[in-house]
Amino acid sequence: MGSTSAFNRRDLVKRAAALGIVAVPAMGVLSACAGGGSDSDNKVEKGKKSAKNPLAVNETAGLDVVIFDGGFGDKYAKDAQSEYLKAFPKADGKVKLSSTQKIQSTLQPRFNGGNPPDLVDNSGAEQMDFGTLVAKDQLTDLSTLLDAPSVDDPNKKVRDTLRPGVVEMGQFGGKETWILYYAYTVYGVWYSKGNLKKLDAEYPETWDEMLALCAKAKKKGVAGWTYPGKYPYYLPFSLYPFIAKIGGAEVLRKIDNLEPNAWKDPAVKAAFDAYYELYKKGYVLKGSPGLDHLQSQKAWAEGKALFIPNGSWVENESAKQIAQNPQFDLAVGAPSSLSDSDKMPYGTIWASGGEPYIVPRKARNAEGGMELLRIMLSKKSAQNFIRQVSSLTSLNGGTEGLKLPPGLASAQVALEKAGQNIVNPRLQDWYVALQKERIGVGALGEMMAGRLTPDEAIKKIQKYADDTRDDSSVKKYKR
Repeated sequence: MGSTSAFNRRDLVKRAAALGIVAVPAMGVLSACAGGGSDSDNKVEKGKKSAKNPLAVNETAGLDVVIFDGGFGDKYAKDAQSEYLKAFPKADGKVKLSSTQKIQSTLQPRFNGGNPPDLVDNSGAEQMDFGTLVAKDQLTDLSTLLDAPSVDDPNKKVRDTLRPGVVEMGQFGGKETWILYYAYTVYGVWYSKGNLKKLDAEYPETWDEMLALCAKAKKKGVAGWTYPGKYPYYLPFSLYPFIAKIGGAEVLRKIDNLEPNAWKDPAVKAAFDAYYELYKKGYVLKGSPGLDHLQSQKAWAEGKALFIPNGSWVENESAKQIAQNPQFDLAVGAPSSLSDSDKMPYGTIWASGGEPYIVPRKARNAEGGMELLRIMLSKKSAQNFIRQVSSLTSLNGGTEGLKLPPGLASAQVALEKAGQNIVNPRLQDWYVALQKERIGVGALGEMMAGRLTPDEAIKKIQKYADDTRDDSSVKKYKR
């Protein structure tokens, strides 16, 4: 699919941050606790800690890295590898970087055998399930990396150079950080400034303006919205921050924590009613319930609908269609304000890390794996990534001097406008089946197709959430 998504939404249909959703169950990987023996077995000796080597990397040790070979490719990682070898020339010839689309099946034997790689980009259709990896103690706590000095400014810790929410995304209810998300995705309502201009309109900052614009477009034979009805778990990309804007971020926190009656909050009902009105008034592109992600994006990019809930990977994924309209001018909008009583200001948006990197607990050279990540979070490596794949990174800023494509530039502006009003729901990371199949397909998709009312959808979702909370086989997380 060639996308720039954060939790690899280019494979969203196949897997379940948001951003990224389908995670292949990793029980085979974790059925044995990685080969027996102590954690120190086969570990390389640490090197000498210094200002230039704050993680005490063994300068002569080998490094084994496995990258997901998806829409981002692996060149950005190979370029960072070259920087690693400049810092540790004695490791030349001992650094191995391989890429694959089959992360789980490639790495399962190595995890079970106790000889996993030193660094893994755990992404794609065969992504290993993070909840299981954490629960089975298969990962290294990355706090050492986060507390190390950054490459660009030794007076700043790595954690202090990251965008809001990135560190928290890698945590599972404790202080340890198990995952470092490298890419950064902005979710919201994506649209063409050029297509709005044809209607003598700008992006609607209130819901009343949204409905009025959809009515105006309908008279011109253009739909207001479309979405991938076959995969309706795209709808939350704009719906969840809409809920937070109306009722406050606390509503999403209660939903993530599976609290009783969290879905019965008035903000949820108000947001569902608003989206259902799009269906009732005929403002949704006919046939949307039967479209997949690519079909809905194609229809939208061709101007058949004004708005689509999506993530910033859509710029790459729809590049061919967008290029056919030189005046397209891609942009992302935050959820429109429902009323003056909304708890959060206009500009509130969902943005979060993607392309998740892990250092296995049994890695031979964990320090080397973390050092490569530290290098990747330098301004030089981050800008290289942005230029190559048209995606932001988790490094806060880092775009100075770069000419960004329209969608990415718009996403950057949206982040600046949002400031601290950035939400990061965790449901899709923590409870894959609940988010994708039950809430997405089982309720939101049914509501937007007119087969459930908002009240019926909410009742159904609350039961799904309750069932998940009461299922002792599902590990629970809190924020």
